[in-house]
Amino acid sequence: MSEPETSGIHPSQPRPVRLRDALLRARIEAADRTGVVVDLRDAEVARLEILDDSLDPLFAQVPDKIDLFDRGISQGDTPRLWIDVVAHISMGRDKRMYRFVQDTRFGRIVLAESHDTAVIVEAVTDYVARRMIEREHAMVVPPEPKPEAAQPRRRSRLWPFVLGFVLGAAALFGVAVLAALRSW
Repeated sequence: MSEPETSGIHPSQPRPVRLRDALLRARIEAADRTGVVVDLRDAEVARLEILDDSLDPLFAQVPDKIDLFDRGISQGDTPRLWIDVVAHISMGRDKRMYRFVQDTRFGRIVLAESHDTAVIVEAVTDYVARRMIEREHAMVVPPEPKPEAAQPRRRSRLWPFVLGFVLGAAALFGVAVLAALRSW
């Protein structure tokens, strides 16, 4: 350990620490830490770019008319290789493991996780195939339902009832008139 610096005036008193010197030391330390973080992020981006290059043959086979996939690397706190709107690949906690995840309405699910790019390429290939099949099913137009045969119009049951009631009342009136004439 070294002794504190002393000024030339009083050799036994410590020299006062200047705030400017302390700020300079703090900035240098922060730059060193930031440099390490930037180096780690650059390493993550480089590994994602390697994986992106490995996916080129797969996406070259996807027809141009299918616009489901928008592949690209996003720079940010956590660099990600996006496959489509809901699926991306990021680096695991150890910064060497690829993690292929999909966002769902129930949360994020891990589709594949590996240190090997070939395993992740295979998982992305399966994912792309499933998404293309889902698209085909969504694009199929169901056949229009055939119009049902026109059913005969249903007749009202009120008019037969009224007619029967009137005829019955007339018959009763006629019987009553005949009975009255006989008794006279």
